[in-house]
Amino acid sequence: MNPLDSHSTFVARFFKFAENGTTLRTEILAGITTFFTMAYILAVNPGILGEAIFLEQPQDLFAELAIATAIASAIATLVMALFANYPFALAPGMGLNAFFAFSVVLGMGIDWRVALFAIFLEGLLFIILTLTELRSHLLRAIPDCLKQATAAGIGLFLAYIAVTGDPESGSSGSGIIAIDQATTTTLGNLANPATVLAIAGIFLTAILMVRRIQGALLLGILGTAWLGWILGIAAAPAKIVEIPPFPTDLWGQAISAITNLPVRSFFNIIPVLLVFLFVDLFDTIGTLTGLGIQAGYINENSQLPRGKSAFMADAVGTTVGAILGTSTVTTYVESAAGVSQGGRTGFTGLVVAVLFLISIFFIPLLAAIPAFATAGALLMVGILMAGSIQNIRWHDPAEAIPAFFILLGIPLSFSIADGLAMGTIAYPILKTAQGKFREISLTVWALAGLFVLKFVLANPTAAT
Repeated sequence: MNPLDSHSTFVARFFKFAENGTTLRTEILAGITTFFTMAYILAVNPGILGEAIFLEQPQDLFAELAIATAIASAIATLVMALFANYPFALAPGMGLNAFFAFSVVLGMGIDWRVALFAIFLEGLLFIILTLTELRSHLLRAIPDCLKQATAAGIGLFLAYIAVTGDPESGSSGSGIIAIDQATTTTLGNLANPATVLAIAGIFLTAILMVRRIQGALLLGILGTAWLGWILGIAAAPAKIVEIPPFPTDLWGQAISAITNLPVRSFFNIIPVLLVFLFVDLFDTIGTLTGLGIQAGYINENSQLPRGKSAFMADAVGTTVGAILGTSTVTTYVESAAGVSQGGRTGFTGLVVAVLFLISIFFIPLLAAIPAFATAGALLMVGILMAGSIQNIRWHDPAEAIPAFFILLGIPLSFSIADGLAMGTIAYPILKTAQGKFREISLTVWALAGLFVLKFVLANPTAAT
């Protein structure tokens, strides 16, 4: 018997391989796949935060931010792996990092150290909310039709990320769909070499999937990246290994900000704290719901087992991440790539965490993987997750309409939280109009109210 597939080892028993129908080989492959689909965060997050977090000029703390990103991601993912036993990876959230840099620090003029202190407070609040199981209760309270729509909506979101973007600028996506002033969106420049290669990568990944080749998503990413390097479409890594600097200028700044925080600044960060709290709370609920459905974790009572531990990983990651010097840490939808490869236990996350730690020394190599190389993997995962649409009761308009709002809202608003909010607000209103007011729990009404409050608080601030 191959030792990699043995269920008699301590690792197999600890992570319950047999109960979850998986093997060590499958878990390792799933972890590698997830890591490569989200490795872009090691370059993108420091690039975004580096515009606001610096000493003398933008990006002068890029290397330290990259280290903070890797370590915060590793710690949060490790907590998820060891305590929740889920194959979900965490990292600083996209969108939240942009809000931190461009709206809070640059837009509102709040010192980046004070802004990190707000993230630290958010993490502590999340720990309290998790210990009281309020977050798990909110997850259980979401109606099943909205859960199924969220899973499919995340799939459409991943597909939207895959086909949009500007590959020449290094952003996620392939550029197949581009921005247009007249029609909002249109076909992109299909003669662009990066877009052509992204399309080739999509077909390569699809063919590997159709042939049921193990590791299809990972092979698609690596194959597309390799072609981009040898054809000169993407810059090959200048070096493989680099010893990172110790982040002396970044670590602990969130804590030191407390001693120098003026009273006026404290009141200024309260609305910022609430925005981060609401967005991260519901973004994580939506992501865990979608991933839980895809992996088959949501039970007959529409509950996510070990949900408290899963939420604690998010809370710990955010708290530790703020101390290290990065913005809010959250569960990544790219975890769906590893789940699609068969990852079913925390060992997948353990692999991701280890790779994040190792990546500290290989940031030049990982940063060289072009964003368009992940388009095929994201699109295939999106297709798989969209299958949840069939579980929605489309013959019932009081469920179909809110579900459709989520399906449409998540990709078009570019936010899982906002898409989930649209459906959650509509659901109790339409159910009441249907004469089924008694079927709606007080929690669902409270959620709808919180989402309305989120829109009121978040949108004006974000537009600052």
